Amino acid sequence: MSFWYWLVSFLPFEWAAPGTMLFMKNALLAVLVITPLFGLLSTMVVESRMAFFSDALGHSAFTGMAIGALCGLSQPTWAAVIFAVVIALLFTLVRQKTRMASDTAISVFSSAAVALGIFLSTLGGQSFTKFNTLLIGDILSVAPKEIALLAVILVLLVVLWVTSFNHMMLSAVHQALADSRGIKVVWKNFLFTAAIAVVVTVTMTWVGLLVINALLVLPGAAARNIARNLSQYHLIAILGGLVCGIGGLMLSYYVGASAGASITLLLAVWFFVTLLLRGTQ
Repeated sequence: MSFWYWLVSFLPFEWAAPGTMLFMKNALLAVLVITPLFGLLSTMVVESRMAFFSDALGHSAFTGMAIGALCGLSQPTWAAVIFAVVIALLFTLVRQKTRMASDTAISVFSSAAVALGIFLSTLGGQSFTKFNTLLIGDILSVAPKEIALLAVILVLLVVLWVTSFNHMMLSAVHQALADSRGIKVVWKNFLFTAAIAVVVTVTMTWVGLLVINALLVLPGAAARNIARNLSQYHLIAILGGLVCGIGGLMLSYYVGASAGASITLLLAVWFFVTLLLRGTQ
């Protein structure tokens, strides 16, 4: 991290001075890793029409955190990751085997997960307030080792995209055609939902459950408005997320607002700008 701190010291901000405000420098690096994650995933989320799936996974991740805390685990996040991946697998199987509409399946899993999470977190008269930080998030609390974990996840996601994106896209758009091409649709869909589950669960502590769904939708939705091919689609989604992520972090620092909310607001503005640009083409 020393090299990163040295690099940031060249930025023209008071918090970038050497040896000061390391939490802000950590947050900036986290944003540079998190936003490409959301940018890549959002393209598939938008094309698969699963905009509310991250909400369901966020609820299940919250339930996993409650289970981990109830079991006395020192790191309940791992319990949340496992629980969210299990929910992603069950969701994929239910949607595939029953041909249930995605929005119906998402609603069922989301409502069940949030009810179970609230039940467990308030069991025995416990206070729910200890989980309030998960709702808003605090990216300024991110630690270097957590950034390293995010970087590993980003590398794995890029490898997944390079090797399986076309198959996942075809599986999402036309399952029958994908089946006829010999693509293992269930497996590809599970890989996609599991990737969302892991990213949502790991980042919810810093981003916040209330806005995490928007971060998985807005970059792809904005890129779709102006992209003319898949390459542009991915590039604009990633770059748009990066610019809004950095801008949102700066905005939150100088006005004292939530970083997750600030990033989301800038992404919303970017979406409407691309919507206007689309109308002029």
